Amino acid sequence: MKKVFKLEDLDCANCAAKMECAVKKIDGVRDASISFMSQKLTIEADDDKFDAVMKQVVKACKKVEPDCRIVM
Repeated sequence: MKKVFKLEDLDCANCAAKMECAVKKIDGVRDASISFMSQKLTIEADDDKFDAVMKQVVKACKKVEPDCRIVM
């Protein structure tokens, strides 16, 4: 399953790159990209684990950018 989410309060491109690397390491994620310019997260993950994967994605993103929110 591939989904696109809006990001709010993502402050810098460097943080976006760090978040992207962290998300790609999560088990169940096939591919992920974060665009700082469009403030979007595109993620492709296993259908049966998608909700669990997204919980881990939120945690990983909060570690890098505590103010950033993923709008679902």
